[in-house]
Amino acid sequence: MNLVRNHLLISIDAGTIMAGARAVEEALIKEIAKQGLSDEISVLETGNIGVTGQGVIIVIYPEGIYYANVTVDDIPQLVEEHLLKGRPLKKLILSEVPKQYIIKKEKTGLFKEQPRIVLKNSGIINPESIDEYIASGGYEAVAKAFTMKPEVVIEEVKHSGLVGRGGAGFLTGMKWDFARKAPGDPKYFICNADEGEPGTFKDRLILEGDPHKLIEGMIIGGYSVGANYGFVYIRGEYALSIERLEKAIAQAREYGLLGDNILECGFSFDINVMKGAGAYVCGEETALIESMEGKRGHPRYKPPFPVTEGFRGKPTVVNNVETLANVPEIIVHGALWFRGYGTEKSPGTKVFTIIGHVSTPGLIEAEMGTTLRDIIFEYAGGVKGGKRFKGALVGGAAGAFVGPDMLDVPMDFANLKEYAAVLGSGAILVMDEDTDIVGMLKSVLHFFKHESCGHCVPCRLGTAQLSKIIDRIAASKGTKEDVDTMLKISDVMRDTSFCPLGQSLYLPISSSLKYFKDEIMARVQ
Repeated sequence: MNLVRNHLLISIDAGTIMAGARAVEEALIKEIAKQGLSDEISVLETGNIGVTGQGVIIVIYPEGIYYANVTVDDIPQLVEEHLLKGRPLKKLILSEVPKQYIIKKEKTGLFKEQPRIVLKNSGIINPESIDEYIASGGYEAVAKAFTMKPEVVIEEVKHSGLVGRGGAGFLTGMKWDFARKAPGDPKYFICNADEGEPGTFKDRLILEGDPHKLIEGMIIGGYSVGANYGFVYIRGEYALSIERLEKAIAQAREYGLLGDNILECGFSFDINVMKGAGAYVCGEETALIESMEGKRGHPRYKPPFPVTEGFRGKPTVVNNVETLANVPEIIVHGALWFRGYGTEKSPGTKVFTIIGHVSTPGLIEAEMGTTLRDIIFEYAGGVKGGKRFKGALVGGAAGAFVGPDMLDVPMDFANLKEYAAVLGSGAILVMDEDTDIVGMLKSVLHFFKHESCGHCVPCRLGTAQLSKIIDRIAASKGTKEDVDTMLKISDVMRDTSFCPLGQSLYLPISSSLKYFKDEIMARVQ
C-alpha cells in the first residue's frame, strides 16, 4: 500500500465557491485519478485560509505552496508539473502568503509567530467533520467546564478580560454573571451572527471555517448562565455558513454533545438556527430579539437590558460569533494564558478583515495592540501597486477615517478610544492616494439612510438630509455651510437617536473632516 505523500487543501468558502472552487475540486480529483496518484495524494476541503479576492485557493503540503486564482483549465498542468515532476507552477503561486499561516516558525513583522486563537482550525481542518475538530482538541473545553461550577467558569471568563468582539466591547464574563443571577426561567443564550456592516465578513469566515468552535463556546456559555436553549441568529444570505452550522449541530447532537443530559453530566442544552432577513439594525441585540419574536426589527428601550428581560421576557445573553469562539481556548488554557496576548487593558487577539487597496486582502488574527502599520504592511502586503497610503476606514462603516499619522497607534479598544476612533467590527478599508474621500463618505451615508429602520425621527430624517447634502458636495454644488450643517446634524443625531445606528454617523463624518477637510472643502469652493 502506498503512503500519502501530498495533502491538497482546497479553500471552500462563499467567495471561492463563486469563483468556481467546486468545479476545480472535481477536476483536481479526476486528474489525480487519471494520473494514477489517488493512493498517494489526498484532496481535502477546508475553510478560508485568510486570503480573499484571489479566486480559488489550493495549498499543497508538505511544501506549503499556496496557489491562487486556480481554474479548471490549470489543473492538468498543475498536476503534471507539481505533483508528478515536483516543480511548483510559478504562474499560480500566491506572492503574498499571510504570515500567520506559514508553518515554519520564522520572524514576522511582529518578530514572532502569530497567535491563532479564534482561527486556530480555520484553513486547516475540514469544517464539516466533527472527528477532525475533536482530533484537534475540540470539545475538551466542554468536558473541563462540566467539572467546574458554573460560577467558577464565569469567574475564569471574567479574569481573562474577554470583551465583546462585535463592537460594543462589554465584558463577557460580567454579562454572563448578570444573566445567571437574574430571576426568571427559562434562560436563553443567543449568538449574534447578523453581520451586516459593509466590509465586515469575519464572522462568516469563522462559521464557514470552524462551526464547532462556536457550538462549543455556546455550550459553555449556556452551562454557565443556566440556559437550556440556544439560538444562532444569522443573516439569511450566509447560505454556506448556515449549511455548515446546521450540519455541525446535527453532528454534535449525534455525539451527545447537544441535547438532553450532555456527557451524562445532568445539563441539557440545544441550539437552533434562526435566519434573519438582512436588516442592519437587527445587529443591535434588542432589535435582534424583537426579530426573533416575530416582530419588526426595532430596538427596545433600555433598561431593562436583555440579561434581565430579553427573549420572551426572560434573562438572555447575546454574544457575537468571534467572542464565543474565544471561550473554549480560555477554558482549556486558563485566563492568565489568554492575558498573555494583547495588552493589559485589552487582552487577547482580534480578527481583522483587511480590504481595499492592499496587495493581499483577507482575514487575519493579530494580538490586541498591533499597530495599523503592521496590519497593513506585514499582513496585507502593503498598499497595492506601491502607491502611497492615504488613509483607512477603521471599524466598518460606523467607524472612523484615519490618516497616515495613525499608522503607529496600537489597534485595541483602549488606545483607539483615546484617539476618538473605534475598533468596531475589526474591518479595515485601506485607501491609496487616488481615493476619493467624498465618494467614500457618500457610500457610508447612503448605506445608513437605506438601513435606518425609521423608528425615531432624528435618524429617519437625519440620514435623509445627510444623504442629500453629500450628494450636493459630490456633484460640486455644495457650500461651506453644507459641510457645517452635515457635522451639526450628525452631532444632534448622536445625542438624540434611539439606537447606535443613528448615533454612530458622527464618527465617520467628524473623522473625515479631521483628516481630509481640505479635500472635502475643495469640492465646495
